[in-house]
Amino acid sequence: MGHKSTPSYLSPKLELRACPQKGGHGVFAKQALAAGELITVWGGEIVTAEELALLPLERQTHGIQVEENIYMVSLVDDDPSDFVNHSCDPNSGMSGQIALVALRDIAVDEEICFDYAMSDSSDYDEFECACGSPNCRKKITGNDWKKPELQKRYQGYFSPYLQHRIDRS
Repeated sequence: MGHKSTPSYLSPKLELRACPQKGGHGVFAKQALAAGELITVWGGEIVTAEELALLPLERQTHGIQVEENIYMVSLVDDDPSDFVNHSCDPNSGMSGQIALVALRDIAVDEEICFDYAMSDSSDYDEFECACGSPNCRKKITGNDWKKPELQKRYQGYFSPYLQHRIDRS
């Protein structure tokens, strides 16, 4: 008891921590995770691209694209699962439309990150990246999923609608 109820699942091995260098907060491992282990399953409200554009910026940027022009946005403010940050060298990847799994073993105190190219194909959350990774793309866009090197690196970890696009190209 004593847990705040949220519509998303976050592994009990993880916790939300302050992460000022990334604009506020991040999700960190308080226990080690094994490759393939479930990290989070996002919950929320399904909205169209048109409806997303009418929402406050904070809700938009904490949402995730789940299908062509369809997005999931959190039902509550400060849902810890909404603070999984981007990295151009991620330790987690998509499993279906709304779940995230560990790509490799994750150590205690490591920040959980995924590459937004695995889920996003629109410009609703484009930004200048400062992840510090040697492969940092510097600018994250809704077209990053089209990059052949990312398609190869993240094979099997794209949201299904993006994987269908990749398979058709």
